[in-house]
Amino acid sequence: MQHAVGSPLPPPHQPGQGPHAGWASAAHHAGPHQGGAQSPAPGPPPPGFPAPPPSVPPASHQPPAPSGPVPPVSHQPPAPSGPVPPPAPQPHVSGPPASDTTGHVPLPPGGPVGALVAPPAAAAVPDPAATTLAVLLIGPAGAGKTSVAKYWADHRRVPTAHISLDDVREWVRSGFADPQSGWNDNSEAQYRLARRTCGFAARNFLANGISCILDDAVFPDRPVVGLGGWKRHVGPGLLPVVLLPGLDVVLERNAERSGNRRLTDEEVARIHGRMAGWYGSGLPIIDNSQLDVAGTAQVLDEVLARAMASPPSW
Repeated sequence: MQHAVGSPLPPPHQPGQGPHAGWASAAHHAGPHQGGAQSPAPGPPPPGFPAPPPSVPPASHQPPAPSGPVPPVSHQPPAPSGPVPPPAPQPHVSGPPASDTTGHVPLPPGGPVGALVAPPAAAAVPDPAATTLAVLLIGPAGAGKTSVAKYWADHRRVPTAHISLDDVREWVRSGFADPQSGWNDNSEAQYRLARRTCGFAARNFLANGISCILDDAVFPDRPVVGLGGWKRHVGPGLLPVVLLPGLDVVLERNAERSGNRRLTDEEVARIHGRMAGWYGSGLPIIDNSQLDVAGTAQVLDEVLARAMASPPSW
């Protein structure tokens, strides 16, 4: 998707093209006198009168011929009197490849998304379904974050991407640190790496006009690593929303999982208890215990509309 770096230059001026560089003087030829009768030749003078002076031929309109050869008119500038300097070397300019190069996709700078500013009271609140947004969906395992995020991204009127932290974290195949085997320095480092990768991807999507929704089990008792890290990676305009259904619903949904996504009931209860700390934090919380995926996505749009009208401070 390489764009041309500028409009094509006009072709260079060629000798002999365009207006004439010089003008040649046009010679006017006088033709013979046309029309009228010829006067008779004068006779000899009468005796006693002096002879008239010889007749002088009329002046000709033809210019005198040049005494030597006429040099041709040249359109070239005069040659310099001194030695001709060599051409100056052209500086090497690094730039994008030629327009016919494939595979080069320039991206605008992916700066962090700016903080939202509340619109004036008289202004209409933007429609969250048609606005470029960055949303962070927070919740425990089994809260339905991934399902809601995918549905919400699929049904928006503007391009939207879903960035799943677990999917990015599982890009690591050899050496994957599974938290089920015990939380250690390796699993902590891989979570931090996955969050930075998701934040970088979100900023690139947003810089290209594509909304993003990210999902992560962020704990309120770890603000620097969790919510503060996402704010650093994506920007202050990130809108966090918490999904927190009842414990029984979370346990039921977790039992339907498989692989390393499924946790023990004790671990699910412990995570759910820590997530209760979001109450009183000021962040919007959706209890989707009695809502399906589509209903939760609709409530999410309503929550985002209120957050755009009155951005939360976090």
